[in-house]
Amino acid sequence: MSSESALSPARPGSLEQQALGAGPEAPLADLLRGRRSVRGYRPDPVPADVIRDVLADAILAPSSMNTQPWKFHVLSGEVLDRIREENTRLMLAGAPIQRDVTVSERYEGEHRDRQVDIAKRLFGAMGIAREDQDARLDWTMRGFRQFDAPVSIVIAHDRSLEAVSPIAHFDLGAVVHALVLSAWSRGLGTVINSQGIMQGAAVRREAGIPDDHVIFTAVAMGYPDEDFAANHVRSARESVDEVARFVGFD
Repeated sequence: MSSESALSPARPGSLEQQALGAGPEAPLADLLRGRRSVRGYRPDPVPADVIRDVLADAILAPSSMNTQPWKFHVLSGEVLDRIREENTRLMLAGAPIQRDVTVSERYEGEHRDRQVDIAKRLFGAMGIAREDQDARLDWTMRGFRQFDAPVSIVIAHDRSLEAVSPIAHFDLGAVVHALVLSAWSRGLGTVINSQGIMQGAAVRREAGIPDDHVIFTAVAMGYPDEDFAANHVRSARESVDEVARFVGFD
């Protein structure tokens, strides 16, 4: 298997080695329990053939009536740098968010509680105090820059599917989950990141994304930086008994 990690061996016990130890043939449970969101990356480039292998796995995901609505725009280098710069510039200038998909992130109740919990865990790991507005702004800027990952995969669907977009969005969720698990099995970290594509017009222009592709989300990807404290944060999960009902069982 061609991989940057083969050129630069992972340190024992590192996040990358944990992922590689699982390997593409690892039991699904090991991948699900081991994977985490990575928000700090080494600058090492990710070979295109490794990303192709990841996508080859991802597109095995199920889709409604086999529609396979996903489109992938794999970005790196100067193109990605220009997108980072323009997205950050416009967001700092207070420009209106320009996303193809209307998204509200004003969560309430238990959903808001979970959002706050992971923020506390991340800020705690990074030593960001509640009153440290500069550090909080810097964290937000990292999100606008897609956490400086060497690769961004922009996921889109055909505009012809807008009338049935909730179903297409469901299918894109499935393919993204498969993508991040396959990446983890190959020693790659990822984080699903919509902050980095909030200025959709800039993303479309710089990446040459056709107008008939609806930009849905993006996945930042690269080799994890072991020294980045937030990479070791695990989000809490509710128990099965708290989220599931079993009806009709003895």
